[in-house]
Amino acid sequence: MDAPLERIQLSQTAKDQLTKLKRYTKIEQWNILCRWAFCRSLAEPSIPSPVPIPRDSNVELSWRVFGGELADVLAIALKQRCVNDGLGSDPETLALQCRRHIHRGIGYLAGDPNLKKIEALIRLCDRVSGNR
Repeated sequence: MDAPLERIQLSQTAKDQLTKLKRYTKIEQWNILCRWAFCRSLAEPSIPSPVPIPRDSNVELSWRVFGGELADVLAIALKQRCVNDGLGSDPETLALQCRRHIHRGIGYLAGDPNLKKIEALIRLCDRVSGNR
């Protein structure tokens, strides 16, 4: 599967939020936290807000680093989500929605008052999937 975008550059706000999440969860790798954030956003039924996202931080990930072993699965999930949302699946839409989902997910994770330890991140999976 083709990558929806080659490089993902984060906003300074997202970098600051990830720094907070790194401190709470003890997960040191940006890519792992971004993967969690991406999946968290995909779990939301609404479409991410169409606000512009600045590329004003020094955090940049390649798609392969971001996705790791799940890169193809994540690309397929994004494409399906875009189709389901009625947005289409052209390369420009996929790239834009990918960035929006990552940034929205980072905001959701950083704004979750229960997310103070890695265990809370694991419990979040059950909450989001409905396996309370």
